[in-house]
Parts: sequence; structure tokens; C-alpha cells
Amino acid sequence: MTLSNRELSGLIGSIYDCALDPGRWDDTLADVASALKCGHAILSLNDIERDCVLIHRRVGWEPYWLEQRNKHIPEIHAKLTEWLTLQTSPDRPFVASREIPKHYFDSSPYVRDCLRPLGIVDIAHYFLVSTPAFFSELVLAKQNRLGILTNSEIEDGLILLPHLRRAVTISNVLDLQIIERDQMAATLDALRNGVILTNDRGTILHANRSAEDLLRNESAIGSNGGKLIAKSRLANNELQKAIKLAAQDETKIGRTGTSIRLTDTSPRPLFAHVLPMTGGDVRTNLQPTAVAAIFIDASSNEKHGAVTLATAFKFTPAETRVANSLLAGLTLADTANDLGIAKNTVKTHVKNIFMKTGVGRQSEFMRLAAQATPPVQIGSSHET
Repeated sequence: MTLSNRELSGLIGSIYDCALDPGRWDDTLADVASALKCGHAILSLNDIERDCVLIHRRVGWEPYWLEQRNKHIPEIHAKLTEWLTLQTSPDRPFVASREIPKHYFDSSPYVRDCLRPLGIVDIAHYFLVSTPAFFSELVLAKQNRLGILTNSEIEDGLILLPHLRRAVTISNVLDLQIIERDQMAATLDALRNGVILTNDRGTILHANRSAEDLLRNESAIGSNGGKLIAKSRLANNELQKAIKLAAQDETKIGRTGTSIRLTDTSPRPLFAHVLPMTGGDVRTNLQPTAVAAIFIDASSNEKHGAVTLATAFKFTPAETRVANSLLAGLTLADTANDLGIAKNTVKTHVKNIFMKTGVGRQSEFMRLAAQATPPVQIGSSHET
């Protein structure tokens, strides 16, 4: 690791502040790129079906070069989707210096027309989420004078990855621009999602109207002596662990507390996302005694429902792609043909998906996903 604990803590705090104030992404992305010795960075949502990229934030890319890069999106998508299909870990980054052979570099129009003129010698893609329809990523590019990405720099990016996922997930769930301290209660009460603020013991300090309704009417969460609990034992264990980590050291929270499935068999699935509140100037100003904010998501979006399920049930990239095909209503044979894999391989993935989600057939899986909201769309405003 090249970053000190102090530098790492500062970056993670800035990333989490972006969940409540998306206007901070520009400065935060610049800080992340600088810390990893990269001159160019992009946080984007890529539409594979239409071969276009919806760029929400960027650093170091002037409009002209961004336009040139967009001309090569089909080449970029083809290479990345081919690579993603073979991956078993959602965390492994695509690092050009490690994944691209020299002969491809020498013949690639993208390298020739875009990367080389900018002096870019290496580029890494960290995937927040990926499905056959789209993927969201952090792209970091390094200049010639600094050499290719080192093991330590790649590892630093991996340390930041789960925190980026959490911040983008929560920011998208909230669908807001900014929360001001003096308007906190009014802003939280206006949100369609349940929001609960707790102290280090899990005691509820504030619950917005949606959360109060959930506490009163839902069997999934409740209050015991003023302390927030999830009725599912597994969900409660993860929820309490996330609150404890948020109180102690937000840099150690990692994946814990993102897309916690609160319900076991309910036809209306609920997912909880825990945001640490002890660092950063935005979050600490909202409620000084709060250590965690729990966002409860019960929205519906059938098209990309596999994304939340992939996060909640720890699907591999291959399982996520098969899950997306199931949601599209494809047969096992069609899925195998569409993804370019053997039918028996598809059967294995389906078996794992059903085992992880606790369903027994495709129709049950489709009903489950129909109630799940995708964690990553990176905001409503974008550039093409």
C-alpha cells in the first residue's frame, strides 16, 4: 500500500461525503487520481447495448479528447465485456499493462488515436457493477513519465473500491443534490426511502417518515428498547457489525453493510445500506452524535433488478450475467448461446444463483428481482 492511513482515511471520508453531496465528486475524483499518481480519471455508466458511455464525472479529460475517446467506445466495450465474461471475482480490475498483449497495443486504434497522444502508458478499470446490459466503473490512466501502474497503486484502488460502491449506491438511492444541516429533517422526511440515524449502540436518533412507517408496519425491521434491529438473524448480525465498524473506523467497513437483504421470504424485498457518519465535514454536520445512517430501499425496477441481487447475494460476474439473462426470460440454451458458454456451465450458474437467493425456479427469481432497485446509475445528469 502506498497510501498512509491518514491519506486513506481522508479519501474514504471524501468519498462518503459524496453520497450526500454529489457536487463533491469532481474534487474527490481528482484527489483519488492524484493519490494513485494518475492524471486522468472517469467515473461512468456504460450502456453496452447501445455502445455509448454516460459520463457523470471526469478529471484530466478535456472536451476534445473526451470526444476522441467516445469514438472508440465500441472497441473499449468489446475488449472489456470479453474480459468480464471470464472473471470469477467482481473486484479484479482490468489493468491494460497486465491484460493487453503488446501486439494489440501496437494495432489498437484507441491506443493510437487517443492514449498515445495524451502520453497515457497504462489504464485501469475498476468495476462498481457489471451486467450484460451495462457496467459502471472507475477508470484511472497513468502517464508515460510515471510508468505503468504498480502493485501498490493497484492495491490502493482495490481498497477504495467497496467505499466507492457504497457511496454511489446510496447517492443513487437517495436521488438528491445536497442535504443542508438546517434542512436535514425536512430533506430526509421528503425521501421515499427509509432513513434511520443511529448512535454507536444502534439506538435510533432520527427516523424519517418512511422509516417510521417501516418500523410500525414491516416485519423486517423494528425497535427494541429504542435500538434498531432487523428481524432476520443474518441481516441483524450484518447490520450491527456495520454500525460497530462505522463507529470505530469507517475505513475498515469494506463491503459490510451494503445491500443487506432484510427480508427472507417476503414478496416485497427490503435492502439496507449503511453509511458511516463519523468522518467528513458533510456527514458530521448533519447529526453530530450519529455514527451510521441506514438507508432502506424498497423500490422496484425490473430491468436491472439483477444488480441489487448481485450485490446482496454476492453473485460472481458470470452469475450476474446469467441472472440478467434469466430476468430477460431467456431459456438456458439461449443464455448459453448469448453468452458464448456451455449449457452445463449455465446450469451450474443457475444452481448457484438459486441456492444463494433461496428460490427454486426462474419465475420465483424474476418476482424477487422485480422488487429490487439497481444500486448504480451514477445520478440523473450525464454527458454523452
